[in-house]
Amino acid sequence: MTSTSLCNPLNATVTERSAQSSQAQAMASLHHSHPPFDELQWVIRIRRTLTDDLEDETDLPASIFTVPKALKSGNSEPYTPQEVALGPYHHWRPELREMERRKLAAARRVRRSRRGLGGPEFQALAEELAGLEGPIRDCYHRHLHLNGETLGWMMAIDGSFVLEFLQLYRKSSAHNAVILRDMVMLENQIPMFVLRKIVEFHMRSSPEESGAVLCSMLTGLCRELNPFEAAATAEGLPDVKVSESAHLLDFLYQMILPKTDWGRPSEIGNDDHDEAENGEQKPSPFTYAKQLVEEVMNNLRRLASSKPLRAVLMLPWKIISNLPVISAMKQTIEYLFFDEPKEDQDRKTTTPNVPPTVEEIAIPSVTELSKSGVRFVATTGSLTSIRFDHKMATFHLPSISLDMNSEVVMRNLVAYEAAAATVAACGPLAFARYTELMNGIVDTEEDAKYLRERGIIVNHLKSDREVAELWNGMNKSIRLTQVRFMDRAIEDVNNYYGGRWRVRVGKFFNGYVLGSWQILTFLTAVAVVLLLTLQAFCSVFGCSRASPFPSGPR
Repeated sequence: MTSTSLCNPLNATVTERSAQSSQAQAMASLHHSHPPFDELQWVIRIRRTLTDDLEDETDLPASIFTVPKALKSGNSEPYTPQEVALGPYHHWRPELREMERRKLAAARRVRRSRRGLGGPEFQALAEELAGLEGPIRDCYHRHLHLNGETLGWMMAIDGSFVLEFLQLYRKSSAHNAVILRDMVMLENQIPMFVLRKIVEFHMRSSPEESGAVLCSMLTGLCRELNPFEAAATAEGLPDVKVSESAHLLDFLYQMILPKTDWGRPSEIGNDDHDEAENGEQKPSPFTYAKQLVEEVMNNLRRLASSKPLRAVLMLPWKIISNLPVISAMKQTIEYLFFDEPKEDQDRKTTTPNVPPTVEEIAIPSVTELSKSGVRFVATTGSLTSIRFDHKMATFHLPSISLDMNSEVVMRNLVAYEAAAATVAACGPLAFARYTELMNGIVDTEEDAKYLRERGIIVNHLKSDREVAELWNGMNKSIRLTQVRFMDRAIEDVNNYYGGRWRVRVGKFFNGYVLGSWQILTFLTAVAVVLLLTLQAFCSVFGCSRASPFPSGPR
């Protein structure tokens, strides 16, 4: 009895301690997944932001965003790091912990090199970056549940890894493709001024010298990632300043779309390009004759659609169209002869300040355009070289090189362009508009093959089918915007294609003949009536089967 009574309190105590331990573990797990709000740290951070006399770098707009859900839905892999986490957004993912060893190894190498040079410890770099906690937080669009010391060490280690990777790439061009793709992802960016501080710390140099060294590193990497390598070779690399770049992805974006290109967007479509530079050949006389006939037909249609002539013609037409036989063909005749030209309708309905609708980005495929007489010519310019020459029926498109990195690069450029436009007044979403254009004209692998044969697509993928799948997969957009020179080219192509008689007859046949049993019934009835009338006429008047031409003498 006594032993039992002594054991029971002991067991109860052990059970109570076990329950408390389990509860503590559960709370720790909960806090790890959802960090608690530290009021003291929040007050310290706010006080420091308001009272410290920081440099201009503190007033930085957010530039490192999370990818919008509209773009991630269905395919999040191009936006999610697969090998290495840089910065706070993906730092705590367990599957990326393996690369922490390589990042720490890079930090140790930096530490050893600084000791050999008699420089400060690596800890001094982390403390210096921790002192820039405010500007670093400003660069990230999402709130960071990290204290200043943790953020400083994270920036020091991740930034050192990035710089070592850039140096190895610059020396030997041997790099891991997966890491390279991870480094250009929008959610995996390190602020550019942090990289400059680390270079300055390593080299003990001035901000100007460190900026020049960093610019050289980034230029070599972005030359490899730039899909418009022909434009970079022909026109030379644009002068992108590290001090005006938010991060690596922004540096690449400015290389592809320099800010100077948006100074005269409405004039770009009217520039005269040297045909010899684009590799064009002189059209044959047959082409000129064809264009002459088409121009005459277009002028006749414009004349027929003019208001005075339409008023004169429509009055008798309204009377004639009420006749029993003609009324059945009224819609057909009006479609072919009385429709208002599409370019006139577009001028009436399109205003320069209204963003385009989804319907307005519709454009025929490469195969359809080539069958209607449109030629495709590769240019060595940037996106601003996109235009359509109506007289020569030539669609000018920049040459683009596609490889295993292209999808990740282009998708993250589109995401960054859209996200940056929501927080700052920037130029039009030109890169997103370009991907929509290519998505519209490339439907099948035959379309991709046609553009590859003309040098518009330089294919480093396995097949033309992969190229078509790449463009067809990029069909999501945050919002539509107006890019004048590109919209002008799309409008001109659609006007040319819609004005072709072959296309109009084909549309009429598909829409009104094959798609309407009433028309087929009417045509059959007309044919039967004509045959019966001819038979009745011959039975009454006697139609001779003899040849009307006199035969020779018998």
